Amino acid sequence: MSAIFPFAEEINPQLPLSGVKVVDLTRLLPGPHATLMLADLGADVLKVEDTQQGDYLRWGAPPGENPAFMQLNRNKRSITLDLKQPAACEIFKKIVAEADILLESFRPGVMTRLGLGYEDLQAINPGLIYCSISGYGQEGPYKNRPGHDLNYIGYAGALGLTGPAGGAPIIPGVQIADLAGGSLMSLVGVLAALHGRQATGKGRMVDIAMTGSVTGLLAYQAGIMLAGGEPIRRGEWRLNGGLPEYAVYETADGKYLTVGALEPKFFSRLCTMLGLTEYGEVYAQPERAAEIRAKLAEAFKERTRDEWMEVLGDKDVCVGPAYELEEVFEDQQAQARGLVVEMEHPRVGKVKQLGLPFVLDGLDPQSVVRLSSPIFGEHNAQVLAALGYSPDEIEQLRQDGIVGLEY
Repeated sequence: MSAIFPFAEEINPQLPLSGVKVVDLTRLLPGPHATLMLADLGADVLKVEDTQQGDYLRWGAPPGENPAFMQLNRNKRSITLDLKQPAACEIFKKIVAEADILLESFRPGVMTRLGLGYEDLQAINPGLIYCSISGYGQEGPYKNRPGHDLNYIGYAGALGLTGPAGGAPIIPGVQIADLAGGSLMSLVGVLAALHGRQATGKGRMVDIAMTGSVTGLLAYQAGIMLAGGEPIRRGEWRLNGGLPEYAVYETADGKYLTVGALEPKFFSRLCTMLGLTEYGEVYAQPERAAEIRAKLAEAFKERTRDEWMEVLGDKDVCVGPAYELEEVFEDQQAQARGLVVEMEHPRVGKVKQLGLPFVLDGLDPQSVVRLSSPIFGEHNAQVLAALGYSPDEIEQLRQDGIVGLEY
């Protein structure tokens, strides 16, 4: 039994990734979100942080117990290593020798300079799946450029598709490159590689470029253009604001409804219920789009959002509310899906968090929460002892700054 990854020995048949051992060198949002999903599904995730700050997200307000950090890092353990020191790299290699998956999010070349690149670690552990998450990927002229989500979605083409016709692009309210491009594409890559290893026994490198991954989300839009169609412009295409039947409308109380009545049957039924029966017969006539939009806008202004939902919510017309975030968790559908779970943190007490966003047969949503987010370096002594270091040796490693202090 390996005490380095003790939870990997506790196989839980309800958790499909039970027994998988993960080393997490990532911080902030993309990588930690990916390893959160792995951990929630049963993987034993060991978070390796530097000895000075660790994951920057720890130190948002309140420092050390930032809710965003706690959300993204439950079910993980934390050790601190100064990987600029050779002795720390040796400790790290001993850990990786027993791992299945490693995720890192440094700029390209950093891990290689530390002697911890893919080839270095594959020589120690041929079955290792090594995932690198970066803005632009491990190759190409932009590989060493700094950036954040907004830069990546700008290069990727997603930002340019978002906003009103003739206006400036609008910043989305969720980090598309970090989450869809970085986290979810990493999960696809590492789980595919994990499955492939069953046949070959060999791991592989997974190179995730958040920019390219977001471009990969534009299969519909790019597919049209690459096949010879006209480039899609923001605010003009059928799914980004060009159609009155696929739009957002303000209601009497200043709130908003989403209308997605793309099919003729839905739009015709909606127009009838709004008292605009004649417009249900002129579906998809671009020359009348402005007229139809104005009529719909006028009609929706006659009632509040919730009044409209009482009238239209169950009428098969593809209408819904545009919730503010705090309203989401009051909705009966969100509650029925078990989207919220509770974590018990040793310093904060009970904390409500997002749980798994999907349902697995036989898995109680609350049961995915096994550990609270770790205190900085909380598991240093545990892991080092499992590697064979004595208490005196562990203390010396602390004094030498090779491992950090727990706090």
